[in-house]
Order: sequence, then structure tokens, then C-alpha cells
Amino acid sequence: MLDTFGQQSVSVLVTNPDLQIKPADNKDIGMNHGIGRKFCDMTGPGLSKRKLLVGLDLLCLLLASIPFFVCELKAVRPHRTGFICGDPSITYPYIHQEVVSDTLLIGGGILITALTIGVGECYCVRFLGISSRAFVRNLYVSRLYKELGGFLFGCFVGQSLTNMAKLSVGRLRPHFLSVCSVTYASLNCTPGTYVASVSCRQPDHRLVEEARKSFFSGHASFAMYTALYLACYLQARLRWRGARLLRPMLQFLLLLLAVYTGLTRISDHRHHPSDVLTGYGQGALTAYWVAFHVSSMFKRSRCMLSSAPSSLSTHHTIY
Repeated sequence: MLDTFGQQSVSVLVTNPDLQIKPADNKDIGMNHGIGRKFCDMTGPGLSKRKLLVGLDLLCLLLASIPFFVCELKAVRPHRTGFICGDPSITYPYIHQEVVSDTLLIGGGILITALTIGVGECYCVRFLGISSRAFVRNLYVSRLYKELGGFLFGCFVGQSLTNMAKLSVGRLRPHFLSVCSVTYASLNCTPGTYVASVSCRQPDHRLVEEARKSFFSGHASFAMYTALYLACYLQARLRWRGARLLRPMLQFLLLLLAVYTGLTRISDHRHHPSDVLTGYGQGALTAYWVAFHVSSMFKRSRCMLSSAPSSLSTHHTIY
């Protein structure tokens, strides 16, 4: 009888869910371990190391911008190349007013990109629960630092490559003779012969120096870089299923603006068609490299601007 009672009591203890002893949850242990590891990374040696890495990022950004500023500050003169007497490609008139000025291109490109990335990353942090392992506690600042930092790095790399080519090649712009205030008749040269040097009658030497920086187009390269980088950003972030054609339409408009910017350089007699095509290629390659190998938009992040309810309750960590 005691054996029977013992078996029944044991049976009750086993079948009663309130009295069962549950094993430890490995998920909770892993979560607590992750929190502890994150806390260690945010203090002590981990914090100093991350600050050092940020300083290294800023140093790399500065080094990438040096060739760009060297050219813009006129610290180095372009290579003085000659021309073939009778070459019609450098006889176009000089147009003072540009369709797309430097201020409009740089200001508009950086402003549109910064606003798009700012809105996208703030949306990810606010509504999608994005976290970060960066030492900066403000998630908004951390996300903007990563994405905008990568974009600016690509800007300096692309424009530094462009200016290095301008100074090294020294190709004459289509309006070179007009800026130089000379003609083939005034030079009294034999058609088909090479003219190594020419004495320009233009009092403004800065215009003459700029007329030797045709290859390759900085407007085309910067416009294509900005457009393709934004197109990649929209591809990685904008996943709203309500309108399938919204994202490709925005990407098409960006590319349309980039192509139009390059074409205006030909109509303004600032560049030869080959200069613009080379600028397109350089800007596209730089945008691809930065978007897929420098930026974190396609790396482990699943931040998507989506209207799906499930995405609002998902927590992601950005490395």
C-alpha cells in the first residue's frame, strides 16, 4: 500500500506543471553573457580601442582628401601639354555661365545624400529597434557616423583620383584657344604640326590653368558616384512592398540626373565626350566599391524601410 501511495505521489509530482523543475534556459544565459560582453566592450580597454579606431578612420579620411585639396588650392600646376595645329576639338567658344555649377553639384549632391541617409538611419533606429556595438551611446549618431562617414570617404577618394588625373595628364579643354585668346591664324603654325607651347594673351592665368584640366570630368564622376551610392542605399533600405516601382523609379531619376550633369559638361564646352565617359566609369566603380566593401549597408544589417508588421518587432544588432 505504501508502495502504491509512493508511486501515485511521485506521479503527481511529475505530471503537475507547477511543481516541475525546469532546466535553465540557454537563451537567457546567452543573452546575459552577451550583455556582459557588450558592457565590457563599452568600458575599459574596449572603449579605448574603439576610440583609437575612430581616430584611425578620421586619419584615413584626411589622407584621402589631401590630393583633392592640393588641386583645389592650386598648390600644384597641371602638366603643360601641347596640341596639333588645326585640331578643331579645342577651338570651341568659352561659355561663362555653366548649367551645373560646382556649388550646385557639390551642395546638392551632398545635401540630398545626407538627408536621405539621415532619414533612413533614423527610421531604422526609431522604428526597427536597431542597436549598435559602437562606443557612442547615441544610436542615431552611431548610425549616421558609419553611413555618412563611408559616403564622405568615397567622395574624397573619387575626387582625389579625378584631380590627380587632371594634373598629371593636362589635357586641353574644348575652349582652350578661346580662353588663351589666340587662334591658329595668329599662331602662324603649319596644320598638322605639333605645337609644344603657346603664349596666351589671357590676363587671368587661373582660367588658362583650368583650361588644362579636361581629363577627366569631375562633374561626371561626382554625379555618378552620388547617384549610384544613393541607388545602392535605396536598394538596401527601401523594401516597401506597397509600390513595386517606387524604388526603381527613384533609382532611375538619380541616374538620369547624373547622366544629364555629364552631358551638360559637353554642351558647355568644358569637356570632351571621352572625358565624361571616363568620369562616369570612375564614379560608378567608386560607388560600387564603397557601397559593397566600405559601407555597412549590405553587411549583416537587415534594416529595411518596410511596412510589414513583423519587421517592427524585430531587434537587430549592427556591427
